Amino acid sequence: MKTQNKWVRAAIPALLLHCSIGTVYCWSIFSQEIADYIGFSKGATEWAFSFAIFFLGMSAAFLGNIVEKDIHKSSLLAAICFASGMAGTGLFIWYGGSHPGSILALIGIYVCYGFIMGVGLGTGYLSPVKTLMLWFEDRKGLATGLAVAGFGAAKAIASPIMQALLSSLGEGGIYKMFLILAVVYFVMMFVGHLLLAKPAGWHEPASSEKGARAIDVIKEKPVTFIGIWIMFYLNITCGLALISQEKMIIKCIGLVGVVGVLSSVTAVFNAGGRLGFSAWADTFKDRNTIYKIIFILSIVATGLVILTQGITNMGQNTFIMILVLILLFVVNAGYGGGFSNVPTLLSDHYGMKNISAIHGITLSAWAFAGLTGNQMASFIVKNFGTEIEFPHDGVVEMINPSGYQMVLYVTLVLYIVAAVISFTMIGKKSDK
Repeated sequence: MKTQNKWVRAAIPALLLHCSIGTVYCWSIFSQEIADYIGFSKGATEWAFSFAIFFLGMSAAFLGNIVEKDIHKSSLLAAICFASGMAGTGLFIWYGGSHPGSILALIGIYVCYGFIMGVGLGTGYLSPVKTLMLWFEDRKGLATGLAVAGFGAAKAIASPIMQALLSSLGEGGIYKMFLILAVVYFVMMFVGHLLLAKPAGWHEPASSEKGARAIDVIKEKPVTFIGIWIMFYLNITCGLALISQEKMIIKCIGLVGVVGVLSSVTAVFNAGGRLGFSAWADTFKDRNTIYKIIFILSIVATGLVILTQGITNMGQNTFIMILVLILLFVVNAGYGGGFSNVPTLLSDHYGMKNISAIHGITLSAWAFAGLTGNQMASFIVKNFGTEIEFPHDGVVEMINPSGYQMVLYVTLVLYIVAAVISFTMIGKKSDK
């Protein structure tokens, strides 16, 4: 019975939920259109995305206990918040179009896309994870990797659909797209909510049971948890720092004509890393080994590009150009793999009793990394190096190759710190 139902009761609903909420990463596709339509700068509207990631992590941290107690309540909450937040965003975009420059429209988008959708993101991200690990006891990494890969692949799936809608809906297409997708994603998430179920043989511990609270379980091995949190935070920060500059780095190495194609390829590595690294981790006795591999690969790839001055080389050497692409592929794969392995690493150390709540607390690292990764890279590029003119396709664009190269020095140090933590602070696997 378990074999027959695990796909219907865990894998399919997980994909429905994660492929819906993962579209939050489509922000870059329509952010300029929103800014133009409501009469604000792109920089002003960008905060909506930062708030969404921040509240994703924080809602996961504070609502993890709700997910732990009742996945049906949490998955329904996720569907309602995500869809209503998306619909609300569409309505405030419509209002902003009617009242250009309205601060009410901008704040409304912050609240709907940032806070309300953020709550849906956090609860939706957590809801299927424990269920997957319970159904796929022998392949926990593969199961969680499958769902988290859905979150990563959502952008690749939804991007062409969103672009087609923007092109076909005419005037006001940007707000109409949000209203249409709000309905589509609510249906998908609601179906996932209806299907999602834990195995019949699993019984949650009573809340009065000793060690039942997540914080009590964490206190048993506090150094390990702190190590996992910091390691997770650093991996996301480094990933976001490089991914946010990815398109400009690709242009710097002379591949302007295939920026879109290579961005799709890196997205495949991001999603593939989520599934591949987590499935690979199932073969190790100590799941922390996968993090050691991720950080070592990232350090080697970053170090090689620094030593060869790969970005400032401006594509004059094909071998060095390939090294830069390998760096982008490795960072994207490691970024995704870091996400998919966190819940299973936590379950190895703290058991399954409170894994949703503990995982939720750990995701607060994502919240803070979401506020620091992109901004750190932008600060470095703005304040270090020199901008130069870069003519292509009949236009002249300003780029800062030495600034992008400087980002690598910072991420290299952070990757080394993360590797040291992985080797020293993460204790042995628990027998729970």
